[in-house]
Amino acid sequence: MPARKKSSRGRRYSKGASKTVARGMRRRKSGTLRSGKGGKGGKVTSRKQALAIGLSEARKKGAKVPPKDSSSSKAA
Repeated sequence: MPARKKSSRGRRYSKGASKTVARGMRRRKSGTLRSGKGGKGGKVTSRKQALAIGLSEARKKGAKVPPKDSSSSKAA
């Protein structure tokens, strides 16, 4: 079996970003994570939405996170 080639890209997400996402997931489980601007929306129950909120918070803090995929430009 041939040896797998190691990716030369390095880390895509920083450790700080993963901690922020983990905090968001814990907030979802405890029922305190809310959506919308300023947390004025409804309670988040979706894992995907909690992950997206955590990544968004990490970006705002300046953590190393890949840029958000703009789905609106793909659809157009």
